[in-house]
Amino acid sequence: MMIYLNGKFLPIEQAYIPVLDRGFIFGDGVYEVIPVYSRKAFRLEHHLARLQDSLNGIRLSNPHTNDQWCQLIKQLIDYHDSDDQYIYLHITRGVAKRDHAFPVNISPTIFMMSNALLTPPKELLQKGVLAITAEDNRWGRCDIKAISLLPNVLLRQLAVDAGATETILLRDGFLTEGAASNIFIVKESKLLAPPKSHLMLPGITYDVVLELVENHALPYDVRPVAEQELRSANEILLTSSTKEIMPIVSLDGKLIGDGRPGPFFHKLNQLYQHYKELTMRGKQVSSS
Repeated sequence: MMIYLNGKFLPIEQAYIPVLDRGFIFGDGVYEVIPVYSRKAFRLEHHLARLQDSLNGIRLSNPHTNDQWCQLIKQLIDYHDSDDQYIYLHITRGVAKRDHAFPVNISPTIFMMSNALLTPPKELLQKGVLAITAEDNRWGRCDIKAISLLPNVLLRQLAVDAGATETILLRDGFLTEGAASNIFIVKESKLLAPPKSHLMLPGITYDVVLELVENHALPYDVRPVAEQELRSANEILLTSSTKEIMPIVSLDGKLIGDGRPGPFFHKLNQLYQHYKELTMRGKQVSSS
């Protein structure tokens, strides 16, 4: 595997970072995950915009222009054989003596790697996945894609321990998101989406879903979703850049709807796959 580290492409086995890097010491950094289909980065401008927002959130200057990022990402893609990949991009404040205050006159650490992108298999989309719920006990700036993910790790592990795919998070009686995903529900044939806020990550796939339902005149509403609405939903959908759109068919051991992926999921997933194909061909998506 070839990776990018601080201006150089090199085998991952030769990549080292000093132990005083603030990413290692404090988790002081941000990251981005970018899917690649047919050797083209998907909605790259949106991912780079979210990266900029995360950098702004931790008061760290962007080390590259968008054009420079595009070129580096293309080079990294070209180093690998898989047509479908995902790019992991990671920026920390850099290496300095351990002190909570921001150091001055240091360079950020920039790391990128690529792995093969394995989207959910057809069988799983036909069957659906299980989820559990937990109280959202993370910090108050979940809109920053920070590398300090210990709360998410612990919450996601609850799902693993329960034999489920995801932990859906609740705060003060309302849905926020999943431990590693955004969550939508369907009530009475209408898609409901929690509004963006500092308590959830602004997902790229979340945006695609809302664009698709708007463009295709599917009923939807963006508003706070109460816990009771989640638990009584006809359908629950999970979205992320690597999982795309997945149907949740059981929540805390109780079936959602009839326990099978529902009609809204099937329609939305069809639209998403069509959109993805057209986007990779450089075409516009029809609203018809």
